Amino acid sequence: MTVEACLHRWPSCAFKTELIHGVLLFSGVFDERDVLAVERTYPGRRVLLNADGSIEVHPAGAARHRA
Repeated sequence: MTVEACLHRWPSCAFKTELIHGVLLFSGVFDERDVLAVERTYPGRRVLLNADGSIEVHPAGAARHRA
């Protein structure tokens, strides 16, 4: 992986980050590689990759879900 590719991966390419009712929402265009990075960053949290490419990080649970 090139330096340029690393600079464009999560979380640096997040357009917007919000906290909604205890759930982190990273707006952007993400994929499964980003989900793996989020799971390493927030261990023990439930990570959701939405159909629009955004990522949600829920406060509990380890099961991975896809919207």
